[in-house]
Amino acid sequence: MERSAAPAHVLFVTGKLAEPALRRTIAAMAPPFAYDIAVMPITVAALMTTPWIAQRLEVPVPPGTDLVLLPGLCEGDVAPVAARSNVRTEKGPKDLREIPEYFGQGALRRDYGAWDIEIIAEINNAPKLSRDEIRREAEHFRESGADYIDIGCTPGVPFPELGAVVRELVDAGMRVSIDTFDRDEILTAVDAGASLVLSVNGSNLDVARELAGRDVRVVVIPDFGASIDTLGPSIEALERWGVPYLIDPVIEPIAFGFTASIERYAEVRRRYPNAEMMMGIGNITELTAADSTGVNAVLIGICQELGVRAVLTTEVIGWARGAVREVDVARRLMHYAVRNAVPPKRIDDRLVTIKDARILEYSEQELRDLQARITDPNFRIFTDRSTITVLNRDKFVRGTDIQEIFAQLDVTEATHAFYLGKELAKAKLAITLGKTYRQEGTLNWGYLTPPDEPTSEHVRLTQRSERSARRRRERSEGGGTG
Repeated sequence: MERSAAPAHVLFVTGKLAEPALRRTIAAMAPPFAYDIAVMPITVAALMTTPWIAQRLEVPVPPGTDLVLLPGLCEGDVAPVAARSNVRTEKGPKDLREIPEYFGQGALRRDYGAWDIEIIAEINNAPKLSRDEIRREAEHFRESGADYIDIGCTPGVPFPELGAVVRELVDAGMRVSIDTFDRDEILTAVDAGASLVLSVNGSNLDVARELAGRDVRVVVIPDFGASIDTLGPSIEALERWGVPYLIDPVIEPIAFGFTASIERYAEVRRRYPNAEMMMGIGNITELTAADSTGVNAVLIGICQELGVRAVLTTEVIGWARGAVREVDVARRLMHYAVRNAVPPKRIDDRLVTIKDARILEYSEQELRDLQARITDPNFRIFTDRSTITVLNRDKFVRGTDIQEIFAQLDVTEATHAFYLGKELAKAKLAITLGKTYRQEGTLNWGYLTPPDEPTSEHVRLTQRSERSARRRRERSEGGGTG
């Protein structure tokens, strides 16, 4: 969440168990603001709701407080707390160890999100798809952030519905480009509303003359098998006819001249310093067996530095699914980095999907200190870079083999066993991939992270038999269920 101004005095709200860790975290970050900590009369902060906090928060809050920060996992809207405290109220990160980043990135990202690179998302082999398939793919690309939907024609394959397809997408509010060298297909698409043509060179340049005076741009590439010197005559003709254009020097796949093609882009920028340019980055993501997130990040960084303001991509092969969303993130990240002359890190981590930027962990001593304050049989699960720790008031089990760990927990109830099995498997996956584990929370997969599963209470942390026995004891002692 972005903040309108840096706070001068923060009131942190927490529960009893988290208080020591919160105090250590805040002290270690040496915050540039004053702060107080309000400890609510509850053990687990995640079990709090905002109405419950509002009822128990002492008011007035400490003088000068201009931000009340609630635990990120507490349920409910912040409005009840803001109304009671009469102070701006926010939910912090889901893990208190991320509080330094929460405040550190606030000022950095207030103007984050601008971009100046257009995304052209190609529907490959469109003539072989049904109208419904094309529409679904186009909607997917638009929702992912594409600015143009590119209709990829297939040489030698008739496309009698081309005009109807383009018209349908244009009527749906999409900007459409046509990817073909065939004169008839180009004119059919433009007549139906396409506003970008990929591509022209010396082999079909005459079709561009017929586009003069129309609201359409063309992408100009070198002649087939020739150098970038062949761009000159084509560009001169387009300027003479008054046809707007983008230059694409053509990026080649790795092992087929990739580095030389990047050099061509730099050379074209030197020759035509003010020209619009395009890069077909799908030639790299589709033909490189690597997760496309990092590949797209680097390619968009190159484009941002060279002033390439349009990219063509697609999502045909499995490892490139999601490429349009990745480019949408990357263009914002690289725009911010290049404009502000800062490395593209600690700004937006959504392209870090497999390995976390850093692993948040507690030491064994910190966990044993936590256990000493626990009075219930609920199991808490923690991980570090190599070890899983499961603890409650009675047990402290630490190891790397989840079957051995589970065997030491003496769990007999099926639903509780299922819950712990699921969480232990997730903890093991986190260690394997180098990720931070958070109990009952999803692992962080960057832009692919799903929302946490809704849960009203942590009832599965203990066996039903344990809870029933505890309630019976409470009733016999005259207490309530709490």
